[in-house]
Formats: sequence, C-alpha cells, structure tokens
Amino acid sequence: MTSTTSRARTRTRMLLGVLAGAVLAVGMPLAASAHVHVTPDESDAGTTTRLTFSFSHGCDDSPTTSIVVTIPDGIDGATPVLDGAWTITREVGSDGIPTSVTYTAVEPVESGIAASVALDVIFASTAAHTSVVFPVRQTCVAGQTDWSQVAADGQTEDDLATPAPVVTVGAVAATDEHGHGEASTDHADAHAATTGDTDPVARWLGGGALVAGLAALVVAVTGRRRRA
Repeated sequence: MTSTTSRARTRTRMLLGVLAGAVLAVGMPLAASAHVHVTPDESDAGTTTRLTFSFSHGCDDSPTTSIVVTIPDGIDGATPVLDGAWTITREVGSDGIPTSVTYTAVEPVESGIAASVALDVIFASTAAHTSVVFPVRQTCVAGQTDWSQVAADGQTEDDLATPAPVVTVGAVAATDEHGHGEASTDHADAHAATTGDTDPVARWLGGGALVAGLAALVVAVTGRRRRA
C-alpha cells in the first residue's frame, strides 16, 4: 500500500510539474507581447512599405493617450495613415520629410485593448542591408514609456526592458513602370506566414485551453489512483 501510494504521489508531482511548465510556456510569450511591435519588420529599400506599430498595453495599465514615432535617418518619405481612432500631427524637416509623427487618441486606449497606428515609409537606398530603428514614445494618462532601447552585440530584444521597433532593410527593390516596388508585398506575406496570429487575446484563449486540459489530466490520474 505504501509503495503504491508513493508511486501515485510521484506521478502526481510529475504531472503538476508539466502543468507548471505549460503555464510558463504560455506566460513568456504574453510577457514578450508587452512591447510596441512593428509589422512588417523587413522591407526593401526604394519602395513604399506600410509599417504598422501595434500595442495592447498602457503604461503600468494606465490608458494610452498618444503614440509618437520618431522618423530616423535613411528615410526618403514618411506618410502617416489616417485612422478615426487618432488625430495626427507632424514635425517636418527642411527636406519636407517628417522627423516625427504624433498620433493622439480620440479616446484613451485602455490597457488590454489592441490598437495600432500606421505609417507609409520609403527606405532610402543608403539604408539597404541595415537595420533601421524607429523610437516610439507612448504617453498615458499617468506616465509614459520610451520604446527606444537597441540590442547590443550578443543581446536580443528579450534582454531589453523597452526595446525600440526595428525594421531590417534588404536590397534596393526593382520597380515597375510607375516606380512602385515589387518586393515589399512578398516581405509582408512571408512575415504573416511565419509569425501567424499575434493577437494576445487569442494566445490567452489558447493558453487557457492548454492549462485546463492539463489540469483535467492531473485530476483524472489522481482520481484513478485513489480508486485503485
């Protein structure tokens, strides 16, 4: 009897360990989603790419009131995309290219609600084969966060508390007779195929189903051992 009880307890502890590991596996991607993400994160130079900066969090849960995107060097054009959820103002340099774009929320965006702002960008040929950083300042009802950290050699985005959105720029794109690039759509399609759905709500639901299933397994095994 003692041996049987000991084996049952060992199996229960193992199952609980698996359950705890599943919770961590689900929680780590969710924690990583608490950034300002840019999509796509790859583009060609010399062509127009629509960059979407998305988030689903405030500043320590305080609602977001504005998003300011700094336009870095290596940009030949930057056109903000109008959205009814935001009003838009720009600071424009002497060359006519915006140096920053401010998106002010018509209504503060509560933490936990997915939102985004968009910008049509033309990467200069001088930016080819480089990584272009777009610092973002997120201002909230209480506080603000500067998403401006850049990974050093040997670091990844996960090592940073407030990483800046970064776009990897490839070669200068071939253009058609109208001067439009041909490769930027391919980058977006490839990015969508490899990254899949990044909606944090969907990940919560998927993670919850996984945890619930493992918990049910623990209960079933424990009950079977007791009956035995």
